[in-house]
Amino acid sequence: MRALLYDPEAPGGLRDGEAPDPVPEPSQALIEVHAASLNFGEIVYRKGHLEPGHVSGWDAAGVVVRAAADGSGPGPGTRVVTFGWAGAWAALRAVDTAQLAVVPDGVELGAASALPVAGVTALQALRLLGPVVGRRVLVTGASGGVGRYAVQLAARAGARVVASVGSPARGEGLLALGADEVVIGPEQVSAPVFGVLDNVGGTQLAEAFARVEPGGSVQSIGKASLQPTVIDFEAERLRGGRKRIEVFTVASPVGADLAYLVGLLERGELDPQIGWRGPLERAPEAVEELLGRRVRGKAVLDVVGG
Repeated sequence: MRALLYDPEAPGGLRDGEAPDPVPEPSQALIEVHAASLNFGEIVYRKGHLEPGHVSGWDAAGVVVRAAADGSGPGPGTRVVTFGWAGAWAALRAVDTAQLAVVPDGVELGAASALPVAGVTALQALRLLGPVVGRRVLVTGASGGVGRYAVQLAARAGARVVASVGSPARGEGLLALGADEVVIGPEQVSAPVFGVLDNVGGTQLAEAFARVEPGGSVQSIGKASLQPTVIDFEAERLRGGRKRIEVFTVASPVGADLAYLVGLLERGELDPQIGWRGPLERAPEAVEELLGRRVRGKAVLDVVGG
């Protein structure tokens, strides 16, 4: 089958080539991939972790060509969106039926492919903050894939959303998505916040934590800054009040969360915010745009299958 193979010597670290067809486990369906999306994390952490020839990719949407042998999941011909820790950037994907959701005819598969990691991350992290109705929630890295979903979902949950971005250009469109204010970095946040969804790490995570009110919390989702975080906890003690910071990881299986998000897409209540889209052979370009912070939202590859 056609696939994007990891090649550290190729542009963007990707080579358009051939890989063996996946062999599904009994609980897995075989999917013809029509569209796949890219995530910052699966791109930036490849070197030293992957062998050349590896087929990466977490997010994909397509059509079931072979149902799971154990009888679980949808039958052949069903449109689905899928999640897994590898194998999305290929014509065919084997995926556990607990990690997929049916996509209605009214939802375009490219839009659905932008949901799994970014959308589920934003949804699960927001839940971990607790009730946010009427409370201030800060989203750092709000211009990225997770960030734009987080702004929408937090606003939908009744929060007063503060969106932190790296520049005014990166903040375009966030007010329309539900943000109450847009700031250039968490140091510009002028009042305490109940919760933080942090996608940046480094000094921004420390600045955000300093602005959390007593009883509030931070979900540390990602490290787009690629920098470690240093927090002066003695200074935090002097400020008074208990608060917490937690390391976020996606909880699996994600099928139910994917189905919820697909439903929002179908009703027009969620925007996938696709900032770049192109065919599979342009994947190296998409990688460079993502690493260069030039994509507002998600990057999607059209695969189609075969």
